[in-house]
Amino acid sequence: MIKEYKRILIVEVNWLGDVLFSTPFIRAVREKFKNAHITCMIAPRTKEILEHNPRIDELIIYDEKGTHKSLLGKWRLVSQLRKKEFDLAVLLHRSFTRAFMTYLAGIKERAGYRTKKRGSLLTHPVEAPWEPLHKVEYFLKIAKSLGCNISNKDYEFFITGNEREYIEKELSKTAVEKEDFLVVINPGGNWAPKRWDEENFASISDILISKYKVKVVASGAEKDIERTTRIKKRMKENLITFAGKTNLKQLGALLERANVVISSDSGPMHIAVTMKSNVIALFGPTSPRLTGPYGNGSYRVIQKNVECEIPCYDLACDNYRCMKAITVDDVLEVFDHLYSSVKQE
Repeated sequence: MIKEYKRILIVEVNWLGDVLFSTPFIRAVREKFKNAHITCMIAPRTKEILEHNPRIDELIIYDEKGTHKSLLGKWRLVSQLRKKEFDLAVLLHRSFTRAFMTYLAGIKERAGYRTKKRGSLLTHPVEAPWEPLHKVEYFLKIAKSLGCNISNKDYEFFITGNEREYIEKELSKTAVEKEDFLVVINPGGNWAPKRWDEENFASISDILISKYKVKVVASGAEKDIERTTRIKKRMKENLITFAGKTNLKQLGALLERANVVISSDSGPMHIAVTMKSNVIALFGPTSPRLTGPYGNGSYRVIQKNVECEIPCYDLACDNYRCMKAITVDDVLEVFDHLYSSVKQE
């Protein structure tokens, strides 16, 4: 392999959290190849994670379910990549198709894990780890094979003053002042087994508001509006709902403003870690060792042993006992410690 690259293409993964986990890799590559033009090829639904990232020069959208779904669409993207004249492609995604596309695009050096029978397409194949690694370490292992320093494990998410101003304005409409202690609850999640009970979120919010005199905001996407509405109806105190009112960047500003965030294993939980909020992460079927909060930050994971195999990806599970095992008192105990720490600062 050549030792210097002028134009580098990073082929990204598809999930919000995984893209966040890749940002230490991006930083490591930038620090190694300071003068390179670095482009990330990314799915439309996660592009906000990398927008405003100063370590990246360009984003290329790969819409595999839309514009680039057909063979013709993929070929147009390959032609676009060929015109960019990249000299290195790094495949964070395990896809054979993506590796084949970089080959067709004439990118001479292609690095990534030797998976899914695509080893012959890679000029710099990296052997997959024997034991499961946290996703941050999984991506950094590829960076290390390129000669990068991988000592910094913190993932990154960049917002601007516009997002901060938007959140400040929206909070002021709900009578949240700058001096108020703000708790953000994130009751959503990509799949039901990872979600804490609505009744629990209602109970903990009522206790926090009445006992600690804090303000509580429920975050979420449009798909979470009904869930947050049901939580609000269960409560005696006033829950402020921001579900459906923020994009990812604005959500980042909200989580940055929060003194404490209570969330299940989800993309927003990881954004909160990135924004250096105090995070209480509620884990059930997923493994904190693989997808938990990582790097420097103030976070505490709560997970109970219910003698199920972890991680568990049984989407048909209907008892959710791993999440039901986490009680309101469990969360309250951790919150009390964080509350005291923040108040002493």
